[in-house]
Amino acid sequence: MELTLLKSKLHRVTVTHAELDYEGSCAIDDNLMRVGNIREYEQLHIYNVTNGERFSTYAIRAEAGSGIISINGAAAHKADAGDLLIICTYARFSEVEASLHKPQLVYFDSRNRITHTSKQIAVQAA
Repeated sequence: MELTLLKSKLHRVTVTHAELDYEGSCAIDDNLMRVGNIREYEQLHIYNVTNGERFSTYAIRAEAGSGIISINGAAAHKADAGDLLIICTYARFSEVEASLHKPQLVYFDSRNRITHTSKQIAVQAA
């Protein structure tokens, strides 16, 4: 059996651009892609914390060090500059691989600077 698990997460990044007339995709600062273990053209699941929209697209590279998070094409209707997003990738694993897997979690401040990284999400308390 294969299991689909969270591979990586960019937690609470801020949208810098929403480009309706661009070809489509989500442009992410190259440095953030590398730290977040996201490949160019990889499928993304995007959760807009600000307005509740959820959509999928693919990653393209933005200039390294720019802090750019640009939602492009039709998806630009689902996010505006200043919105907070959670950007996730998922991967399939065998049961053995899944038992060893730890996702790459990256957390940000309001200027898309990395505050810290982790390999696990804290247990939710009552």
